[in-house]
Amino acid sequence: MPRTYQKKKRAQQQEETRTRIVEATITLHQEIGGIETTISAIAQRAGVERATVYRHFPDERSLLEGCTGHYLQSNPPPDPVQWMGIDQREEQVRTALTHIYAYHRQTEIMMARAMIDVPQMPLLQEILEPMFVYWNTVRDMLAHPWDDGENAILCRGAIGHAIAFQTWQSLVRDQGMSDEQAMKLMMGMICAAANGVACGEG
Repeated sequence: MPRTYQKKKRAQQQEETRTRIVEATITLHQEIGGIETTISAIAQRAGVERATVYRHFPDERSLLEGCTGHYLQSNPPPDPVQWMGIDQREEQVRTALTHIYAYHRQTEIMMARAMIDVPQMPLLQEILEPMFVYWNTVRDMLAHPWDDGENAILCRGAIGHAIAFQTWQSLVRDQGMSDEQAMKLMMGMICAAANGVACGEG
């Protein structure tokens, strides 16, 4: 019995150490970026030795996968089920943007840093590929009800632009809009695309 208890306690301690390393890495990635984050900095922030970091994460891939999995578990992206049952297409997109913009606000620090790191870190881009696929899938699901005319490609592009983190960041941070104002502007763009209306056209 004591031996079983000791094994469980040791396993719990190992898991707690692993979590500290992952959370330290995530914090550093948000503060200084993945490129500048070193194993020494991670060890210091987590309160462990460098060797301990390598014991849990022997290479960069295992560390990035561990951090990505932990972050997404704590910050899961919006579930399309929340809006895909809505029949009216404008209301469907409006509801989706409300959830998506709330998610962008929640994950802003990490996403802003990822936009800088991904082009310079091919491994990170590879690990985040499922997220890129997710956003493309969301775009296509939302665009499907609008895919019934000659302006379908315009609608798809407008919706893809509207759901992008960079769009939300530009409108809210650079232009000073609220999430609601940004959503209304994007809905106007999408509806204009559906009607094939350009500036100066009736």
